[in-house]
Amino acid sequence: MLQKLRDLSVNLTVYGVGDVAVQLANFILLPLYARILSPSDYGVIGVLLVVEQALRVLYRWGIDAAFMRSYYDCADDEARRLLASTLFFFLLAVSGTVLCLGVAAAPWASRELFGSPVWTTPVRLVFINAFLGCVSFLPFHVLRIEGRAATFVKLTFTANVATLLGKLLFVAVLRMGVPGVYWADFVVAIGIGLVLLPRYAALIRPVFSADVLRSCLAFGLPRVPHSVAHQVVAGIDRFVLNLYVPQSAVGVYQVGTSLGLGLKLFLSAFETAWAPFYFAEMTHPDAKTTFRTVTTYGVFVLALLASGLAATSGDIVRLMTEPRYFGAAAVVPWIGLSVVLQGVYLLTSIGLNITKRTIFYPVSTGLAAATAVALNFVLIPRFGMMGAAWSNAAAYGVLAVSGFAFSQAVYPIRYEWDRLWRIAAAGVLATLAGTVIVPAGVWPLWGILLRGSTVVVVFLGTLILLGFFQPREINRVRQVVRSLRQAGTAKDRAAAKAAAEEGGTLHD
Repeated sequence: MLQKLRDLSVNLTVYGVGDVAVQLANFILLPLYARILSPSDYGVIGVLLVVEQALRVLYRWGIDAAFMRSYYDCADDEARRLLASTLFFFLLAVSGTVLCLGVAAAPWASRELFGSPVWTTPVRLVFINAFLGCVSFLPFHVLRIEGRAATFVKLTFTANVATLLGKLLFVAVLRMGVPGVYWADFVVAIGIGLVLLPRYAALIRPVFSADVLRSCLAFGLPRVPHSVAHQVVAGIDRFVLNLYVPQSAVGVYQVGTSLGLGLKLFLSAFETAWAPFYFAEMTHPDAKTTFRTVTTYGVFVLALLASGLAATSGDIVRLMTEPRYFGAAAVVPWIGLSVVLQGVYLLTSIGLNITKRTIFYPVSTGLAAATAVALNFVLIPRFGMMGAAWSNAAAYGVLAVSGFAFSQAVYPIRYEWDRLWRIAAAGVLATLAGTVIVPAGVWPLWGILLRGSTVVVVFLGTLILLGFFQPREINRVRQVVRSLRQAGTAKDRAAAKAAAEEGGTLHD
């Protein structure tokens, strides 16, 4: 099992490097954007981001997940090409129709969302960009399935860097404002499409199978209401805020949400590596033991990151923005908690995919969406941004609990509950320590360093005191350290020997 976990960790690291680097660059550029874009501009971007995420779900009809699951059942390359071609032509016809309708209705959508047709161009670009991305999953999924992580990261990293540079050009240099954000996305989407043409040529043939389509839709369509409900959970807060508070307040909330969602750097990288891993692992005798261990350490990482984010949120906002955005700090910890709960759901609901009981997905997300809608309409009129943040966290809590319960009913796994509760306790104590011990008002960078260090020390110290780390795990770490030390010593000796030999040659 150790080797399997090591392989997953390597893939997680590889998949995460590109996203981390680009998101770090985005983070560094946040002060620049905060001075160019007004809170009202951020409010528009926040609403359009939710629209784009919903369109990505609608355009794909759930068959992106069906493609990955069915790919493992294909007997040969011919069957795989038939699968890919069938889904490609289906998406081209059906989603292309949705695109045409959306582009035509963009002026109406702009008036309904923002009270003015002035945002028609960004709305149209959102429909176009989401469509261009809807078929790109085919070659990217194949790379993930085949374990070609380096190629996957090279392509996604290039796309992310190009998007970053494009937004810098259109927004910061050309001062195109909100439309510039989406023109940058459009240019990069076209470029990536051209780069992927050879990979499409290897996958797509002029063939189509109604039986393959029916099978994929049977697997994927139950995920459509699930995915739509998931987007309701993720985005209803900004829509309801848009009804009750000024657009500038929506923009402040969007900044806080963006910072809180920084935890998804880890979660997104993990999700990319996780699905191919558990599909490949599911037939092994010790699969459930592996899944249990991954869950424990996945929650460990999420809890530590969330604690650090919650303790340093005020310092981060003060360092990266200006006073008109400082109110965003209050919502960051709650958004971080939402990401943790989403991670728990991702880790503990895999039984539904493994057993193909995907019909339970829309039930789980439907419960979460109903919670999100009800709480947002109840809490936002009274508490504003904080009501939205609380509603978001509560909805993801319902999602995590219900997804776990349904998965356990069809694919029970005995999780390490005693260790998971210790992680939760350590996270709470570390957050409180980082918030209380370091005084308020210190220079933001010092605050981040001091609070972050406090969180790490208290988190790990609490787990040591609670006996979280097991002897075999400690011995394993010691073996790794000893191996690294021995490798370093051997390297030093070799270098010294080489230098002596080189010196002797020169002397002679």
